[in-house]
Amino acid sequence: MAAAPAAAGSGAGRGRRAAATVAAWGGWGGRPRPGNILLQLRQGQLTGRGLVRAVQFTETFLAERDKQSKWSGIPQLLLKLYATSHLHSDFIECQNILKEISPLLSMEAMAFVTEERKLTQETTYPNTYIFDLFGGVDLLVEILMRPTISIRGQKLKISDEMSKDCLSILYNTCVCTEGVTKRLAEKNDFVIFLFTLMTSKKTFLQTATLIEDILGVKKVSYVFQQMAALLSIPGFVERLCKLATRKVSESTGTASFLQELEEWYTWLDNALVLDALMRVANEESEHNQGASEENGLPHTSTRTQLPQSMKIMHEIMYKLEVLYVLCVLLMGRQRNQVHRMIAEFKLIPGLNNLFDKLIWRKHSASALVLHGHNQNCDCSPDITLKIQFLRLLQSFSDHHENKYLLLNNQELNELSAISLKANIPEVEAVLNTDRSLVCDGKRGLLTRLLQVMKKEPAESSFRFWQARAVESFLRGTTSYADQMFLLKRGLLEHILYCIVDSECKSRDVLQSYFDLLGELMKFNVDAFKRFNKYINTDAKFQVFLKQINSSLVDSNMLVRCVTLSLDRFENQVDMKVAEVLSECRLLAYISQVPTQMSFLFRLINIIHVQTLTQENVSCLNTSLVILMLARRKERLPLYLRLLQRMEHSKKYPGFLLNNFHNLLRFWQQHYLHKDKDSTCLENSSCISFSYWKETVSILLNPDRQSPSALVSYIEEPYMDIDRDFTEE
Repeated sequence: MAAAPAAAGSGAGRGRRAAATVAAWGGWGGRPRPGNILLQLRQGQLTGRGLVRAVQFTETFLAERDKQSKWSGIPQLLLKLYATSHLHSDFIECQNILKEISPLLSMEAMAFVTEERKLTQETTYPNTYIFDLFGGVDLLVEILMRPTISIRGQKLKISDEMSKDCLSILYNTCVCTEGVTKRLAEKNDFVIFLFTLMTSKKTFLQTATLIEDILGVKKVSYVFQQMAALLSIPGFVERLCKLATRKVSESTGTASFLQELEEWYTWLDNALVLDALMRVANEESEHNQGASEENGLPHTSTRTQLPQSMKIMHEIMYKLEVLYVLCVLLMGRQRNQVHRMIAEFKLIPGLNNLFDKLIWRKHSASALVLHGHNQNCDCSPDITLKIQFLRLLQSFSDHHENKYLLLNNQELNELSAISLKANIPEVEAVLNTDRSLVCDGKRGLLTRLLQVMKKEPAESSFRFWQARAVESFLRGTTSYADQMFLLKRGLLEHILYCIVDSECKSRDVLQSYFDLLGELMKFNVDAFKRFNKYINTDAKFQVFLKQINSSLVDSNMLVRCVTLSLDRFENQVDMKVAEVLSECRLLAYISQVPTQMSFLFRLINIIHVQTLTQENVSCLNTSLVILMLARRKERLPLYLRLLQRMEHSKKYPGFLLNNFHNLLRFWQQHYLHKDKDSTCLENSSCISFSYWKETVSILLNPDRQSPSALVSYIEEPYMDIDRDFTEE
C-alpha cells in the first residue's frame, strides 16, 4: 500500500509517517475492523503518538472503510482540507471543503441541544466524534491561528467567512463530543486569540459562543488572570458595550400574529434558523450603511425577511454572550479599569433604555422557545437573558461606587435630600458621580428593577437573581440614604410579604431575601419601625421565626444584622430609638440571652472545617459577631460557660467546642493570609478587623486558666483540638 499522497502534506515527511503506520499494523491486508481503527486513533489522541490524523491514511483506504462504517465522508474531507490549508494556499478550496463539513455537524448539534439525539445514520459513532478523532479539531485550530504567523514579515490572512465556518464547526463539536472543550481550554494561546476575534463584528457571535463554552471549563483563577490581557485589545470593551446596548428594529410590518407563527414554522421546519442568523450578522453593516436603498428600492436582506421575533432572538443571542463576558471582566483583578471603561461607554444608560423593550419585554405567544420547553422554562432565551442581565447588575454594583450610575439625576437628588433631612453627611460617592454617565428617562435602572421585582409571580425563578442584584447595591459600608431610597419604594414590605404571607418554600429565594432584608434593615431605626408595622400580630411573627429557624445557613446574615443593630441601638440615647427598642418584636426576641445562645449553638454545630463552603462560612462569622459583642459587654466567659452546659445537656461533652476550636484555626489561616481582603468583614459589621483578630486569638489561647479561652471549657478527657487539617 502506498503512503499518503504528497498533495496531502509537505512531501516525504508525511509519507514516511504514513508508511511507518502501515508497517506497524503489518499492512492493511489484515482488514482491521473500523472499531479498531477508531481505538488506535483515540489512543494516539491521548498520547500524541501513532495514528492522530486523517492524513496518515490514504484516500483509497478511507473511502473503502467509509462504505462499511458510514462516516459520512468526513475523514476524506479532512484529508482534502489538510492538503488545501497549507501556508501558501489561497484557502478558496479550503473554504469550500469547510462548507461541506459544516452541515454534517450542525444538524447533529441541533439534535443534541434539543434532546432529539437520534442519529440519522446507522452508526454508533456521531459525525462530530469522527471529525475530532481524525484530527479535525486540531486542524481547525491551526487554520484559525494562521493570522498569528508571519512569512517574510507579512501576517497571513484568512477571510471572516472562513473563520466563522471554523468557529461554528468547533462549537458544534464541543457540544456533541466530550473532552473537546477541555482540550481547547488547555490551549492558552488559542483562548487569547479567540478574544481578538470578538473585536470583529462579523465573527463576534460565533467566537463569543465558543469562548463561553471554553471558559466554563477553565479554572476561575486562570480566567481572571487572562482578562487583563483582553483590556489591551483596541476597542474590545467599547465594542462589547455597543453590542450590549444597541436597539432592535421595531418595525413589525403588516404581518398578523398568525402569519408570523406560520413564518416561524416554515423557518424551523426547513432547519434554516442558524444559517439565517449567521447571514444577518454578515448583512448588518451593509444594512446600516443603507447601501440597498439606492434607487428607492426597499431593503431585501435576510434581516428584513425574518419574522420580528426572529430578529429579537438574533439580538438576544448577541447580548447573552456580551453580558457574560462583561460579567467575567467585572470579577477580574482589573475590575476598576473595567468599571471606568464601561461607565465611559455608557453601558448602564444603554441597558436602561433597552429594559422595557427587550430585556424585560412582555412575553408574546410567538416568543421563541426550544422544542419540548415553554416560555417559563429556564432554557428559554428570554429567561436566560434576564438572568444574565441580573448577574451583570450584581457584579457591577457589588462594593463599587459606580453603583450610583444605576440611578437618574432626579434619583441622585433624592439621595442628597434624604441625607440633608437626616442631618448626615452626603455619601461621597454620590457627590463624585459623573451626572453625564447616569441613566436618563423618568426612572433609573435600579427603580425599574424594583418595579418588576414587586410584580414577579411567587413561583418565578427570577426572584433569587433580582434580590441578589438589589442586595449588591446595598453591600459595603452601610448607607442610610441608600436604605431609605429603597424603603420609600416599598421594598421591605414586598420582602416580608414573600417570606411570611406567601410562605416561600424555595431555599435559594429565601436566602436571597433574608440577605437583602438584613442589608436593608441594618442600623436603620425606620426599617425596624416598618418591620413592626407589617409584622403586627404574634401569628405573623411566628411564621417569620419559623422561616428563620428552618435553615440558619440561609437566614444567618439576617440574624447577624439584627444582632449588630440591637447592639448599636442599646448604646444610643434617642427617643425614637428607645421607642423602637420597646415595641419591635424582632429586637425583643434577639435581645434575650437564651435566643442568642440557641443561635450560637446551632451556627457552630451545622458547620465543620471539612464541609465549609462559600455559602456556609458566613455562619462562622455570625457566631463570631455574637461572641465579639458579648466580649464588649464582658460576657464572653458567660457565653462559653453556657455553651459548655448545652453540650452536656445534649450528652456530647466537648463535641461543639472542639469543633469551634478547629473552625477558628481555619478562620486564622483563611483571613490572616496576606492576600486576603478583610474590608468586607469590617464594612458588614462596623467592627474593626483588629478586634476580629484579637477575639479569635483570645478564644484560641492555650492557657486553660484563661476565662475567655475555649480550652478552659473542654474537659481533659474530651479534648480533641490538635488534629491537623488543611484548607481545601
